Formats: sequence, structure tokens, C-alpha cells
Amino acid sequence: MIALGGSTVDRSKWKRKSIVTLALTVLTSSQAILIVWSKRAGKYEYSVTTANFLVEALKCALSLAALTRIWRNEGVTEDNRLSTSWDEVSVYPIPAALYLIKNLLQYYIFAYVDAPGYQILKNFNIISTGVLYRIILKKKLSEIQWAAFILLCAGCTTAQLNSNSDRVLQTPFEGWLMAIIMALLSGFAGVYTEAIIKKRPSRNINVQNFWLYVFGMVFNAMAILVQDFDAVMNKGFFHGYSLITVLMILNHALSGLAVSMVMKYADNIVKVYSTSVAMLLTAVVSVFLFGFHLSLAFFLGSTVVSISVYLHSIGKLQR
Repeated sequence: MIALGGSTVDRSKWKRKSIVTLALTVLTSSQAILIVWSKRAGKYEYSVTTANFLVEALKCALSLAALTRIWRNEGVTEDNRLSTSWDEVSVYPIPAALYLIKNLLQYYIFAYVDAPGYQILKNFNIISTGVLYRIILKKKLSEIQWAAFILLCAGCTTAQLNSNSDRVLQTPFEGWLMAIIMALLSGFAGVYTEAIIKKRPSRNINVQNFWLYVFGMVFNAMAILVQDFDAVMNKGFFHGYSLITVLMILNHALSGLAVSMVMKYADNIVKVYSTSVAMLLTAVVSVFLFGFHLSLAFFLGSTVVSISVYLHSIGKLQR
């Protein structure tokens, strides 16, 4: 009976991990498409800082709504109450600030690189996450997992290569620098957030999310004051917004929640693989939406990524 009960719990955990990982993959794959659609004449007519603020506000509201439902059904407990100590809350400003810088760079990097170049440079995040995962969380990755990382980088890069262009890798120094900074910020923020979330496993994930997003709102509000205060005062907070912009904000918010769930119930490595597979899924969807041509490089890259995901799963089983 004990073994049967343990098997049921393991099956439940596996199901929960699968659901949140699948959700993150789908949300991430549609994220790039919505960003492209939100542009008009090749530029953002809306304020990027206000959009990021609304993303954080929506995530905070959704976390609070989930907590309200839990309080109604289960009551307020030590693990799901919002009131806490400064020692617990003081760790959240660090990842919130890192995510702010990374999210802003995500828009500005397109001044130096095109979409294929961005997708290629984005793969720096894979390696930075693996290294920081080892340094910060003190978790050793097997040789198979490191080999899987290398294959993943090679597969994603190959899938995004364009044989009809000789400028795919001819990125200015500023583009390379921003891509490396984004990779380090994203990797450090992700691994650091996972360490915070898992430091107290019994703590309700919605409480942890709430405090992270509160600081995210504060930092994004500061960014609005510094960068877009005059534009917001003269044109309005929602100037340039469209239905696509609203859908993009909703997508970013749900993606952020899905990422936190993956970190809570799986790990940051799973998040990296989920987003990498989503990059390939985006290309497939683009065939029907934008007439994207599936090249031989894409098929080869997809195959390598599939092998990498399989090796990574084998490596986890051997640990």
C-alpha cells in the first residue's frame, strides 16, 4: 500500500510537471509571433516600459486571485499567508531587477540584429544556465547532460540558419554584447529564482510569485519615470496599444507564471529545454502564418534538438 501510494504521488507530480512544461512551451512559442505582430511599420508604437509594468501587474493580480481561492477553500495557513518577514522578502528585488533589464534589452537588441541573428544569439542562455545551475545550486550535471547542452545549442543554431543569407552571423559588436548580457542576466535570474522558490518547499508558490511581482512592478514603474515619463504624460499610458498588444501582455504574464511553476515543480534546466523546443515550434507555426520556408537546416536542427532532449532525460535518470 505504501509503494502504491508513493507511485500515485510520483504520477501526480509527473503529471503536474508535464502540464506546466507543456503550457510554457506553447506560451513561449506564441510569444515571438505576438511581439512581431505588435509592431507597426517595423517599430513599437506603444511604450515598452508600460507594457512590462502591466505584465508584472497582471501576474501579481493572478497570483493574488489564486491565493484568494486557496484561502476560501483551505483557510489561511503559515505557508499561504502573505504576511512575512523582511528576511524572506528581501531576496526578491535581485531577480526582479535582473528580469527588468533583461526584458528591456529584449526589445532594444533588434536595433542591431535581425530575427534569425537574435534566435541564434539567444542560445547563449542555454550554456549560461547550465554553468550557473552548477555554481549557484551546487548541483552537478552528468557528462551526458553536458553533451546534451552542447547538442541543444548546435541544434537550435542549425535550425535557425538561413542558407540564402550571408549576414546571419554578421552581427555588430553591440549586438553580441547585448546578447551575452541578456544570457547572463536570464540565466542568473532564473537559477537564483529557483533557489529562492525551493529554499522553502512548503511555501505556497503564489505567495512567492506575489512578492516577486510586487518588486517587479516597483522597478518597472521606476523605468517608466526614467525613460517614458514625458511620453506617457503627453500621449497617455495606453498610447499605441492594440488588441495584439493586449494579447502579448497576457501571453507574457501567463508565461511568467508558467516559468515559476516549472521552477517550483521541476527545475530551471527543464525551463531552458522547454523554451528551446518552443523556438522550433514557432518556426513550424510561422509556416502557416507567415509563409516561412522549412529548410534542410531546420529539419537537421530539429533532429539534433530531439536527440538532445532524449539525452537530457537519460542523464536525469542516471543521477
